[in-house]
Amino acid sequence: MTIDLTLIIALFVISLIANAFSAMAGGGAGLLQLPALLFLGLAFTPALATHKIASVALGVGATIRHIKEGSINWRFSAFILACGLPGVILGASVIIHIPDFYAQLALGLLTVGLGIYSAIKPELGKEAKLIPFSLGHYTLGGAVITFIGFLNGSLTSGTGLFVTLWLVRWFGLDYLRAVTYTLILVGLFWNGTGALTLALQAPVEWLWLPSLLLGSLLGGYLGAHLSIAKGNTMIKRAFELMTVATGLSLIVKALWF
Repeated sequence: MTIDLTLIIALFVISLIANAFSAMAGGGAGLLQLPALLFLGLAFTPALATHKIASVALGVGATIRHIKEGSINWRFSAFILACGLPGVILGASVIIHIPDFYAQLALGLLTVGLGIYSAIKPELGKEAKLIPFSLGHYTLGGAVITFIGFLNGSLTSGTGLFVTLWLVRWFGLDYLRAVTYTLILVGLFWNGTGALTLALQAPVEWLWLPSLLLGSLLGGYLGAHLSIAKGNTMIKRAFELMTVATGLSLIVKALWF
């Protein structure tokens, strides 16, 4: 497939906007970026593989900005990675072999529910809450992260939002800290693992990637900068908007496409 200047600019702008919003909300880049790739002519499997690879740059851009704040607990980060990566690999391995109608419909309904739940809990995630360490608490929390990792590897969008809310609700993080972990660990490591797994099994539109990667990198940095500057209230509102929009998008895609 050839590529012209108009397409290069379109891919860059779409990627920049999608990933800036995603970096503010803690997920949801696929809400705009993946459908745009489909609209521009890619089949589903190449579009998914291309989107996954491009989304890794979101994690890079956000990591560059957030790491300057020095607020990352690397032991907790290792815990999230250890729980999530096996699920990501399994999910990316099975997605090309199974129909995803019911999974997308259920995920869409659940994602809308996340946004509504956050909206009706005004104080949720505005301040961090100390959760005393408990083996049972962390075991269950890690099991849910593994399941979200599976969804991240197998489905197209919205799973970063699940991680963000789970870190807030179960582990007591505020939204800013939760988004930091989501963007670095999901955006960079989970998506990188899923992208590699998919790229080994599905075709990738390599000519489109430079524009997508640049937009994703800059969008990730810009969104992370805005989230740090504006704080938890703005991040909470962005999260709620993105979850409802992503959920509705998944429901529509499941029912009509």
